[in-house]
Amino acid sequence: MVLLPDLVAYNDSLLECGRFHDYCPNGLQVEGDPEVKILVSGVTASLALIEAAHDRGADAVLVHHGYFWKGEDSRITGMKQRRIRALLTAGVSLLAYHLPLDAHPIYGNNVQLAQRLGLSCEGHFSGQGETALGLYGRLSKPESAEAFCARIAKALGREPKHISGDDKRTIQRVAWCTGAAQGYFEAATRLGVDAYISGEISEPTIHIAREYGVHYFAAGHHATERYGVQALGEHLADRFDLQHHYIEIENPV
Repeated sequence: MVLLPDLVAYNDSLLECGRFHDYCPNGLQVEGDPEVKILVSGVTASLALIEAAHDRGADAVLVHHGYFWKGEDSRITGMKQRRIRALLTAGVSLLAYHLPLDAHPIYGNNVQLAQRLGLSCEGHFSGQGETALGLYGRLSKPESAEAFCARIAKALGREPKHISGDDKRTIQRVAWCTGAAQGYFEAATRLGVDAYISGEISEPTIHIAREYGVHYFAAGHHATERYGVQALGEHLADRFDLQHHYIEIENPV
């Protein structure tokens, strides 16, 4: 068991939330009961996750995608009202960590993805003027684009969308950034990589891949960002003697 303020303070310090200029508030977003014995983690604070967490007897929910994003309607109505009411009625707290969880060198989404894909981490990179969230590194030996695509599919349980930059180019040097980081692709090409992995894809991505001759793999926003909350949740369970349950809410995107 841990007191909620102690759990929040530990997370905020561990993830260095203060150094990020994010699109949402990081940390405690909805305050529930003062003691936490059971922690549920998931990717997004959807109503389905909240209801599943309640069924598990959760005192707190830890997510990557929480609420109160910049530019969204601030009124507590509709879908947002139903989600927040479900949390408050059950006395369940919501803790959300966005960019700090992408970037953490141990529990972060990008590091955790690398571990599952067998990629070494050699350095960080970013888009123009942004926090260096992306990573680059390499496979232990080159492999074909088809083999690398199969590697991703096996690790994540879903087939990635592969845009071939050069059909003859094998893959060893790789850059990656989870979620909606297709905008980092052109910066990644300047690292001399053979391939770039992100969660999503957009119309310009295809042309960047073809014109730079670099393979692009869109592996799924949800699929690439499942592992940070799991790793952090397991760490918190060990440190504070909590029960931790990761709940997968299926999402094909």
